Amino acid sequence: MPLPAKIRREQIYDLAKTTGLASVDELSARFEVTPSTIRRDLALLNEQGKLARTYGGAMPLEPHPEASLLQRAGEFYEEKQALARWAADQVQPGEHILLDGGSTVGVLAHHMRIFTDLDVTTIGINSLQELGGCPGIRLTCLGGQLREMSQSFYGPLTELGLARMSFDRVFLGADAVSAEFGICEADHVQTRLKENMANRGTHVYVLLHSAKVGQRPFHAWANLPRPWTLVTNSDAPAEQVQGMRDQGITVQLVDTGAGTPPSPTGH
Repeated sequence: MPLPAKIRREQIYDLAKTTGLASVDELSARFEVTPSTIRRDLALLNEQGKLARTYGGAMPLEPHPEASLLQRAGEFYEEKQALARWAADQVQPGEHILLDGGSTVGVLAHHMRIFTDLDVTTIGINSLQELGGCPGIRLTCLGGQLREMSQSFYGPLTELGLARMSFDRVFLGADAVSAEFGICEADHVQTRLKENMANRGTHVYVLLHSAKVGQRPFHAWANLPRPWTLVTNSDAPAEQVQGMRDQGITVQLVDTGAGTPPSPTGH
């Protein structure tokens, strides 16, 4: 049974704030009303100053706020731990590893502290703090301009250093991922860097807790060179998982609490 109009409009507004975009067709199917009803809802929300009309839908007038690294660090703790344990178990002795910035990749860096023969390059200050001084880990920082929100480096100097290196495995984070659009970031500088990092690796992984799968919080997107692997939690939306697999993207579903720490002797 369709929701009352007032509640439906409130949910449309909340959905637009969460995903960054409200599509007429998507909203029509979601709320089981006609597209013309949705258009009237969007027109009213536009008059109220809540949404801005776009072709085929609407978007929030206020941009989706980007959370800082500190804010994200304590979110989805168990989910991030599970992804990090799985990722650490893929790494082999003697490999050259590239770590992105971000909270989940920072958790991976923590799990890599016991490795005894590894070259690690990173743009993230959190990973530098985790791995600095660890015996057996040869640590390199790709410097550049510091991005305060993510506490990671970016810009021409970062890309210049990156262009002179290659890696066995690249571990990336992201603000969201969508089967339709790809990897979502807060700005286009970040998406370009993601693509460049992915181009330098033999095996590329995107570590992303399931709450970010299918979301569209921003309007900057990266299309990574295939093949690459999305590593997310097992409760990720099934339609998104299938949509990515249909495009040839490998999706690794990890149960919360799954995975084992790497062996001190083997790694």
